[in-house]
Amino acid sequence: MDRRFFSLIFILGASAIISCADRTAQCKVKWLFGITCEDVNGKLVNQIQAWEIRQSCAAAGERCSYELLSSAPYLIKAVHTSPRSKKVNNLQFLLEQSTVCKVTGEAMSEFSKDPDDNSTNYCSLQNLMDGSSLIDAEGYRQFSNKWICPGFDSANCTM
Repeated sequence: MDRRFFSLIFILGASAIISCADRTAQCKVKWLFGITCEDVNGKLVNQIQAWEIRQSCAAAGERCSYELLSSAPYLIKAVHTSPRSKKVNNLQFLLEQSTVCKVTGEAMSEFSKDPDDNSTNYCSLQNLMDGSSLIDAEGYRQFSNKWICPGFDSANCTM
């Protein structure tokens, strides 16, 4: 009986390691705003559209090459393609209105398992917050950490 138990534990542990190895680079960030989710949605959608794919992004750095895939009152989906590396980040913003507007942002790199992509994922989200001036909105708070968003603590999004 003990041998079966330890075999099961080994199989579960090995499955978890394999599962982690197959994961793509990703990041999750939560924001709180003291403004309505309707306002947050509008600012994010406008910023994504302002930074849509252009012929040249040389002067804009990573603050271009966004594409709005869909927009609903409480869900925004977009894609960011890095002008330098050509890596693609799938972005999603889930908005929830309560006494404050709660936003969960997720970014996932397509076809990449490189942990360094996580700062790219974070910056793909954060650049939209900066560009839309939502970082200056009433009640702005950001929550994440290096475990749910590797690269969060060391990202340089000004490049």
